[in-house]
Formats: sequence, C-alpha cells, structure tokens
Amino acid sequence: MSTTTLRKDYQERIVPALTEKFNYTTPMQVPKLKKIVINQGLGRATQDKKLIEISINELTAITGQKAVQTLSKKDISNFKLRKKMPVGVRVTLRRERMYEFLERLVRVALPRIRDFKGIEGKLDGRGNYTLGISEQIIFPEINIDSITQMMGMNITFVTTANTDEEGFELLKLFGLPFKK
Repeated sequence: MSTTTLRKDYQERIVPALTEKFNYTTPMQVPKLKKIVINQGLGRATQDKKLIEISINELTAITGQKAVQTLSKKDISNFKLRKKMPVGVRVTLRRERMYEFLERLVRVALPRIRDFKGIEGKLDGRGNYTLGISEQIIFPEINIDSITQMMGMNITFVTTANTDEEGFELLKLFGLPFKK
C-alpha cells in the first residue's frame, strides 16, 4: 500500500513546522487531520426521488467511496417532509482516501473555480473547518454533459487541534488556499 504524497508531506514537513511554531514537546501533541466529511443537503429530494440517486453517484465518483443517504429526523409539514425521508447524501473519508481527496481538492478542484481568490479562514472554535462549494462541476470526475442540476456541498475538515490557530496553521500547511 503506497502512502500518498500529502501524507508523506505531513510526516516530513508539516509535523516539524508545527512543532517549531507551537513548541510541542512530543509528536503526539501535533494536530492531525482526523477525517473529511462531504455532505450534500437536498431539500428538493422530497419532490424528486431521483435526485438522491444522482447525488449518491456523483459523490461516489468524486470521493472514490460509496456515499450514503441521510434521513430526516422528524416531520415538518411546511416542507412536506416526513420522518425518515431521504434529505441528503454524505461521505466520511479517513486515512488514505482522505489524503487523496484533499490532494485532488487543493491541486485540481479549487483552482478550477471561476474568479477564485482563496477560501474564508473562519474555523469553528475547535480547530475544524467547513468549506462550502456551490457547484459540483469543479471536480474533474463529474461529466458536465450529464449534469441535470447544479448542487453544492459542504466539506468539513475535522482535526485534532485544540485551538483555531493550530487548526488553521495545519490546514494552511496542507495547502488550503486561505484568503490573506
């Protein structure tokens, strides 16, 4: 099993840089990327059942791992929503697939966004970051001709960092293009 270049980069470049910047005493204190969760909320799926299948196929193609549908937790009559109706799709990536996806996101997908000036640098207070993408066509795995509808997604980077500063530095060293 080969390690991705990003994982090797983490061990050889990022760990020493973070250790030096934050004065960690052991390598176990250095924050790691635990998982990447890609989530697509599909409110229109209550009317169009095929939307969930299309979304599952697209996310599976993008990530290389089978996507699962998420179900509603309760009834909401204003939205014609019943309990346990499919309302979204998600994938949780860990280990090698996580690093491969992050590498494709940073090197291929994000540069394909029109008028791209960087991503917002606001973390959640615990060192985790969520990136919102409005169009799935930035990923090269998606065939533009087969798209019926533009669908956005949230990509959440879950880290072991204790503070936003540590999490921000970790993600910046991984190559996420934050705005200055």
